[in-house]
Amino acid sequence: MKKTAKKSTVYKNNYNTENYDSLRIVVPKGDKAKIEHAAKSAGESINGYVGKAIKQRMMYENAPE
Repeated sequence: MKKTAKKSTVYKNNYNTENYDSLRIVVPKGDKAKIEHAAKSAGESINGYVGKAIKQRMMYENAPE
């Protein structure tokens, strides 16, 4: 028997698909825990922390956003 998703989950998934791109990164073993700790210490989510780091580097290198 196939389980159907809640309407709210379907809405969120559709919204995210329409408004966001997904980016998967792979890091060496142990680095994920370090990134999680750094993000938590900064009061941010991992996504927010990594996204901010990427934007800062892009600004530093004068790359287009």
